[in-house]
Amino acid sequence: MANKKISIIGAGAVGASVAQVLAIKDVADIYIFDIVDGLAAGKALDIQEGAPHWGFDYKLRGFCTADEKEYENLKGSDVIVVTAGLARKPGMSRDDLLLKNIGIMKDVGEKIKKYSPESIIVAVTNPADIMAYALQKASGIEPSRILGLGGSLDSARFRTFLAEALDVSVEDVNAFVIGGHGDDMVPFIRYSSVSGIPIEHLLPKEKIDEIIKRTRFGGGEILNLYKTGTAFYAPSISIAVMVESIIKNKKRVIPCAAYLTGNHAKHYGIENMFIGVPIKIGASGVEEIYDLQFNEEDKAAWEKSVESVKKNSKLADDYFSGKIKS
Repeated sequence: MANKKISIIGAGAVGASVAQVLAIKDVADIYIFDIVDGLAAGKALDIQEGAPHWGFDYKLRGFCTADEKEYENLKGSDVIVVTAGLARKPGMSRDDLLLKNIGIMKDVGEKIKKYSPESIIVAVTNPADIMAYALQKASGIEPSRILGLGGSLDSARFRTFLAEALDVSVEDVNAFVIGGHGDDMVPFIRYSSVSGIPIEHLLPKEKIDEIIKRTRFGGGEILNLYKTGTAFYAPSISIAVMVESIIKNKKRVIPCAAYLTGNHAKHYGIENMFIGVPIKIGASGVEEIYDLQFNEEDKAAWEKSVESVKKNSKLADDYFSGKIKS
């Protein structure tokens, strides 16, 4: 039986780190694609040469998409991770990247449609919820087989900061973030705990508010420290656990950008768009969406995030309709 296959489009810091983490997890063959000549092939070989120490037997290969024919190597991918796009620079919000990266997603989505329309897609490029939307429009792939990074990474940051404040193991912190993957994300306090003990019983409101703010701007904090690049270590493992849950059908429950329709759309107040909510991730992609109950404070924060996603989704619609250009 043929090995499972993961393709990663974009061999920058995030894409290469995802490839490394997935290689170490030893779950599938990994194909890396990038428009820069030699970059994907070089990183694939570099990771492969560490296999004797990391202990994996799957193969890595790299391809230069300056030659469009190389996209043929997407065929047969079980999962395609899309990290291609422009990176944020200091002073730039996730939303500043929007139109440029929508244009890139249009091109990538069309290639996926042509060469591997049966794949499950994980959108990583910022802002990931809008990029998932753009990839769906360009590829025509069933929305339940497309999910976006967001809550997986944001929740990891939230858990890290809570564990730090409480001086406890991060393994015992259960917390998550929903909403758009941007500055209006919603760290969900009422559902956050340490071994079942509510966070609100352990930290004063002022400290919780401080942690929420740090979580919302966690990517920007790292960007300002790096000066010339954006985060990639935490994003890579956050992406890898999503992909692993698909490949191994682990059915992990992780907040990610998912497409809302029907009763879920009515519940969350956003329809036919992608936004971060708790989902079950399995072999078929988004296998279940969970509806959360909001109090007044939660609902106000959620609705603010929804409006931001709706605004950016409208820009994507205008781009695809030809009303605006990147």
